[in-house]
Amino acid sequence: MKELVEYLVKSLAEHPDEVVLSSQEDEDGVSLELRISPEDVGRIIGKNGNTINAIRTVLQAAASSNRKRAKLEVLT
Repeated sequence: MKELVEYLVKSLAEHPDEVVLSSQEDEDGVSLELRISPEDVGRIIGKNGNTINAIRTVLQAAASSNRKRAKLEVLT
């Protein structure tokens, strides 16, 4: 799941080398924290949050196939 989100975000970012994704896993699921360049925030979040919501939807679909929950937070 982490690799999937990292691939999607790096594909969208202007500074893919500054994308850092960390994960913490517990019995409930996976929590991902995404750190990106301040210049890429608008690009990753998208208009009205549509892009980040689409990434979260893909993440949820991947997580549900493993019977887990996933949460994605964007940090700058």
